[in-house]
Amino acid sequence: MRFVIVTGMSGAGKSSVLKFLEDINFFCVDNLPPALIPKFAELCYEQGGGIDKVAIGVDIRGGRLFTDLFSVLNKLKEEDYEYEILFLDASDSTLIKRYKETRRSHPLSRNGSVAEGIQKEREILKEVRAKATYILDSSNTLTRELKEQINHIFLENGNFESLMITVCSFGFKYGIPADSDLVFDVRFLPNPFYIPELKELTGNDRPVYEYVMQSEESQVFLQKLVDMVQFLIPNYIKEGKTNLVISIGCTGGRHRSVTLANALYAALQEKGHNVLIKHNDVEKDPHRRH
Repeated sequence: MRFVIVTGMSGAGKSSVLKFLEDINFFCVDNLPPALIPKFAELCYEQGGGIDKVAIGVDIRGGRLFTDLFSVLNKLKEEDYEYEILFLDASDSTLIKRYKETRRSHPLSRNGSVAEGIQKEREILKEVRAKATYILDSSNTLTRELKEQINHIFLENGNFESLMITVCSFGFKYGIPADSDLVFDVRFLPNPFYIPELKELTGNDRPVYEYVMQSEESQVFLQKLVDMVQFLIPNYIKEGKTNLVISIGCTGGRHRSVTLANALYAALQEKGHNVLIKHNDVEKDPHRRH
């Protein structure tokens, strides 16, 4: 039996996650009062294999009932019911933006201040977050990427790492991505723009990838970059960081940055990290200098 309690910040994607779990044959119940969870767990475990995957959505909409969740979790442990907690989080700025776009009020915003409601909710949820089995930060995650993470954890039974890494390529002439945590400039590497047969291609094409990566500078840079990220990951996780954006830039964001971003993505994926890849500017302005 896989028994998952889905909770987290309002607006962080809990409803979407429950839909994704339902798509992979979880029996899903949303907004179940926490006090009913032990009885529900008992019924599910008594099915003798009839129900083997269950997900329950619990959030702050339950008002005072939500505070029962802490005692309920202790009761589940006492009765030897195994469970996992999936906590959905997002940055304050992301949550505020989502509320503004949907024109909805936050459940804890008595005076209409979304920011105040978010802070109250964070305070209430901090204990649950600390006990979470998985923490997914949806701040910079597309819906399909969130679904990939859910499938990785609950369908493929992949190893979970609380830090979601996004490797991003970009062009300096378009600006550094605002959400970058680490920025690397690869304009010192051999430039395929000046090779006629490579000029119109991108770092996603094998000939460009091979041209860039055949240089010793590229190989050494990649190895040092992987080593540094490997060193940083456990330290970031220890600090409680859940989202890391590594941005790699060249002039136009089509050749060298795409190549190195793909190479770093492959290296981190091979080492079992939770990683996504994005190419911000690969389709822009192909006929200008890169």
